[in-house]
Amino acid sequence: MTQMNQTAAGISRRAFNRLIAGSALAAPLIGTRAFGQDAATFKIGYIGPQSGPLGIFGAADGYLIETIRANLAGGIDVNGTKMMVEIITADTQSDPVRASQITRDMINSDAPDLILTHSAPETVNPVSDACEAGATPCLSTVAPWEAFYFGRGGKPDAQSFKWTFHYSFGSANFLNLYNGQWSLLETNKKVGTLVPSDADGNAIRAGLLPKLAEAGWEVVDPGPYENMSQDFSTQINAFKDAGVEIVVCFPFPPDFPVFWRQAAQQGLAQQLKIMQMAKAGLFAAEMEGLGDLGQGLCTGVYWHPAFPFASAAAGKTNAELGAGYETTTGAQWAQALGASASLFDAALALAVQAGSPKDKEAMAAAMPKLKAETAVGTIDFGTGPMHNCAVSGLAGGQWNKASEGPFQFQLDLVSNADFPGINLTSEFKPLAFG
Repeated sequence: MTQMNQTAAGISRRAFNRLIAGSALAAPLIGTRAFGQDAATFKIGYIGPQSGPLGIFGAADGYLIETIRANLAGGIDVNGTKMMVEIITADTQSDPVRASQITRDMINSDAPDLILTHSAPETVNPVSDACEAGATPCLSTVAPWEAFYFGRGGKPDAQSFKWTFHYSFGSANFLNLYNGQWSLLETNKKVGTLVPSDADGNAIRAGLLPKLAEAGWEVVDPGPYENMSQDFSTQINAFKDAGVEIVVCFPFPPDFPVFWRQAAQQGLAQQLKIMQMAKAGLFAAEMEGLGDLGQGLCTGVYWHPAFPFASAAAGKTNAELGAGYETTTGAQWAQALGASASLFDAALALAVQAGSPKDKEAMAAAMPKLKAETAVGTIDFGTGPMHNCAVSGLAGGQWNKASEGPFQFQLDLVSNADFPGINLTSEFKPLAFG
């Protein structure tokens, strides 16, 4: 039976490995816990990165899976029929090839009724492709929907995939977020873009950068770079020469500290009023590793304990989910905690709406019409933007030194231009490097 690697090893940069190791190991996953072995068991496969460059996205999974298992220990009601729940887990090790292989192995050996996956196209796309080939329903999140859909060969105005469905933010969400948040400060509207040569980067370069230019931002794009680069001098010099006051980036989490330290050493950080991150900058551990350089950095927020939603799968409000994680593990809450909880919320809603979770054809037929209340808000596949995709919102966040409590940084909500239902917790402030 497929099992999750319980270590947080494998990150190529030692400092980043040490940074996330504590939280990743705070609540290690047990590979499988079954609540029943007969036909009345809803078997859910959960595949994500627990190690490697994307391992920080899975650092909270141990706590989350155990919380959900405990909450669902008595089973669930599916249209008057009680079903037990089994959760099977696997670690991609941040490797797309391994992600594909362990998904095929899970389908062949464990025969899950539904597979859930998350965090970046390097995970979501190969898992989804394997599920499509293996005729197994799959739900995914936390990757731009364009990277999921068009990156896998999806065609506009067609249901390109039968078995694989995805909900997350997209270029329009980033555009709404950035337009709203950046306009709160007075800048020269010159934006440097640090965009890698990968599926995320390709989607952003094709979908977001032209829209930023159309909206009146002067985009300075020095071209794509390779993930895990060691030298960003070319990009930094281009930004300095252009006089940008905003930089927006989409790097692997280990890459951002390399860029940002070089930006501070070479005088770019002192020039900027806004440093905006996506993919990186989502976790407090990253800010702690940067020390004073973490103050004032900005990121999109797809989940926060202050979001006014709840997780039915975990049996907790978002506030309770975040507080429970901190109390149990001693680590600070992370956005991935609630985003992954939302996958299980959607899975439970899908089981009820399909009527028979053991019937894969019924599950696949129900997914284009799925509407679910989740930890990240309402997910509604009936509203598009593509037949296999639904959109979730993004709030604007800024990292600031914590005013109280045991942690060094807090993620303040400073803009809700893309997510009007979210209440703000702080005023947006410009960077202040001397």
